Amino acid sequence: MDQKRFEDLAAQSAGRGIFTFSDFLTPAQQDILLRGKYPVPASLYGGADGCERAVARFGDPEDLGYEEPYPIVILEMEPKSAKFADRLTHRDVLGALMNLGIKRQVLGDIVIHGDRIYLFCLEKIADHITSELKRAKHTDLVIKRVDALPEGAAFTLDEITVQCASQRVDALISKVFNLSRSDAAALFEAQKVFVNSRICEDGSRTCRDGDVISARGYG
Repeated sequence: MDQKRFEDLAAQSAGRGIFTFSDFLTPAQQDILLRGKYPVPASLYGGADGCERAVARFGDPEDLGYEEPYPIVILEMEPKSAKFADRLTHRDVLGALMNLGIKRQVLGDIVIHGDRIYLFCLEKIADHITSELKRAKHTDLVIKRVDALPEGAAFTLDEITVQCASQRVDALISKVFNLSRSDAAALFEAQKVFVNSRICEDGSRTCRDGDVISARGYG
């Protein structure tokens, strides 16, 4: 999804007085969204706090006079027989969904919690997945909608304390993920470092309290 599509969704919201929504956006697409200027506010949500993939919503509840939730559904997938179930991975579940011809952009994050898998998806595809996805790998599945992730399955952060000579983002990336300076520099060159959901290509950037830094493939 590119800037033109975001501008079109914002114009529809402003012109028709309604909320408009994107598909799920990758962090790189979220960066494109956040760099744009629109006639209505744009916000992001992935279905739960901490989701990497998120849907953009255009429109302001105060201006429109009503509220409309994001069209995101959480599906719980449980092995039909725990005794014969494989230990499924993110790749197993995503592969099974792709085999149904489902596009990645209608799917959000996948959370594995014990023997259950939780999938964030768009409302428009939820019933299709529930009725058509029978198995992942060699494991038969039972799928149902749930209102929220169960306790303990939500995205969590491990708190660690590190001593760093600088608040430069490259120094922090190197220290936290135990990377050499050259390996850290390669992440910036590949546009895999994000600060507050925006791509960061400048490793010398000074971080501030409250900044959220992520590196694709590391956390």
